[in-house]
Amino acid sequence: MRILGIDPGLHITGYGLLDIDDHNPKVIEAGVIRTTKQAALAEQLKEIASELDGIINQFKPDAIAVEELYSHYNHPRTAIIMGHARGIIFLKAAEAQINIFPYASTRIKKSLTGNGRAKKNQVQRMIKVLLGLRALPEPPDTADALAIALCHCRAMNYREGKESD
Repeated sequence: MRILGIDPGLHITGYGLLDIDDHNPKVIEAGVIRTTKQAALAEQLKEIASELDGIINQFKPDAIAVEELYSHYNHPRTAIIMGHARGIIFLKAAEAQINIFPYASTRIKKSLTGNGRAKKNQVQRMIKVLLGLRALPEPPDTADALAIALCHCRAMNYREGKESD
């Protein structure tokens, strides 16, 4: 099974693709989609859509896991901007007929570290260990996308275990 984890953002969208073989996740591809900051919003969304099309068509994921929309009281505009990018991700998943699974950031962190309030560097270190990477995944958007994919992998394993009981 292939899981594409996506950390949505308007200027930088992180992605991480895991291949799950015998419950052992392996990184196939990871990186970021960068948009032109000076471009109009519609053009930035078009860039994200085009890049996602390429990733989906090349790697053919079986599932897409994405971070749930989060709004901080002091930064409501961030949630609105992230919502635009998430809308493109949901659209591309629907067009490719791929199920999409949203996860709250606290659930993602707890799934990997046991602490829903873990710091970014703690999550990066766990990703490095769990995926057998030589270095910490960089940039943070890529690390977040891999964390989202790993969270989905663990959620699937949990569901499979419950179904076999």
